[in-house]
Amino acid sequence: MKHIFYILFLLPILFSCQSEKAVNVYPNQVGDIELDEKLDDSNFKKCFVDPFSFQYYNFDGFQYKGEKLEIEKKLERSNLISDKNSTGYITIRFVVNCEGKTGMFRVQQMDENYKEKVFDKKFINQLLDFTKSLDGWIPQEYLGIKINYYQYLTFKIKDGKVSEILP
Repeated sequence: MKHIFYILFLLPILFSCQSEKAVNVYPNQVGDIELDEKLDDSNFKKCFVDPFSFQYYNFDGFQYKGEKLEIEKKLERSNLISDKNSTGYITIRFVVNCEGKTGMFRVQQMDENYKEKVFDKKFINQLLDFTKSLDGWIPQEYLGIKINYYQYLTFKIKDGKVSEILP
């Protein structure tokens, strides 16, 4: 009788120990950008096999030569204008690799109340082309190893013009 008790006690434990492959439905970090062969430039390569990229908040300051002021100067020269009734925010997120090159761009659009909105496609493409043209991103290191990191620019749009770049 004692052996039957042990068998009944151990049986559920044995069956619960069978390994199953855990499926992670969430990214490593909130907002991780997954490679999309339809959207992403095949020439852009993240460094290392590991898909991990540091977040923009892991560093002090803005990681661009001349900082945000330089980007603002370049934006003034580009003279981007949309429909005069356009107001809201357009955020472009991307990855900077260990060589300072950018890729994997994603666009989010919202109105002044942070609700989803669709801006003029031509204007979005102009902002995206502008962001892709920025070539002063500074490569970063962690513990002496060059790394990939996420960066973003949020363009505040007021009456069809970029009134501010955030962060």
